[in-house]
Amino acid sequence: MWIGLFIALAVLGGLAWIRLAPSDVARWHVDPMVTVDQDLAGGVRRRIPGDAATFERLHRIILETPRTEVLAGRPEDGRVTYVTRSKAFGFPDYATVQLSDDALEIWSRLRFGQSDLGVNKARVDGWLKALR
Repeated sequence: MWIGLFIALAVLGGLAWIRLAPSDVARWHVDPMVTVDQDLAGGVRRRIPGDAATFERLHRIILETPRTEVLAGRPEDGRVTYVTRSKAFGFPDYATVQLSDDALEIWSRLRFGQSDLGVNKARVDGWLKALR
């Protein structure tokens, strides 16, 4: 019985940590450095033509995504990092969008684990579809 209770408390503690762990802006609000589109095990990188007006439109689309908020930055600054949390357990994914020359660089990645099962790719591709 004590082992079961210990396991249950460990699982609840882990879930609480995932949901409540602070986000270090210095770690996540970084230059995406996207040169080519890439599908990664834990995220996705996209580079599309764009300007400040395109960034503003994409910003509005991203903020309409459920459970998404700005971690740092503003479109006027040329870089914004967003946090989107999964519905069930609150796993955070970070997406950074940066205006570089005449392109928007987007890097979306997970925080915990090694694979996001394509969630970031689907989310970013959905944003870009809505932008078109």
